[in-house]
Amino acid sequence: MDLEEIKSKIKPVLKEAVETAVFVIVMVIIIRFFLGEIRWIPSGSMKPTLLEGDRIFVERVSRFFTTPKRGDIMVFYPPTEKLNMSGIAIFERLTGFFCKDIAYIKRVIGLPGDKILIKEDSDGKYNVFVNGKMLEEKYVMDEYDYIPCTQAMYCGPFTVPKGNYFMLGDNRGNSQDSRFWGFLPKERFVGRAIFLFWPLTRINKF
Repeated sequence: MDLEEIKSKIKPVLKEAVETAVFVIVMVIIIRFFLGEIRWIPSGSMKPTLLEGDRIFVERVSRFFTTPKRGDIMVFYPPTEKLNMSGIAIFERLTGFFCKDIAYIKRVIGLPGDKILIKEDSDGKYNVFVNGKMLEEKYVMDEYDYIPCTQAMYCGPFTVPKGNYFMLGDNRGNSQDSRFWGFLPKERFVGRAIFLFWPLTRINKF
């Protein structure tokens, strides 16, 4: 078999392989951008709702029709994370291939225009007040286990700016959240966590 015959046999195989790879990449981008993606939980900041190693499905459809609601569990890029806007970096975020951007997962507590205050009572229990009313938070790990508020932290009273959100982890004693880095612009949201599918013993819908 001469070289020309080898090329004639290899060429259609390579063409099909390239077309398949392009199709897969395009489908991954479409699914991740318009439908949703799978994420794993790297820390204990959302205990007891989410534990380290949990796998969740994050939907991205609702962002085209509505805004996050109080209590929603959202995946987002924190304001402290400088996003690389190069073509390669955007491709990595769209496909999830080799993406190095750090994403957080927290709960929406304050909506645009809300007045927020985090306050410790005489018993050492911390409560969150939204528009003057104490927020009922059965999902919090421990109301007494809070990182103490200091002047350098966002504990209030303050008003959440337009187009921004105030995010807190359910494990208030071990969560780097809006108390430290402030308000989250809506453009930073990735999607809403709706389903915990792994481990099987903890399957749950949020």
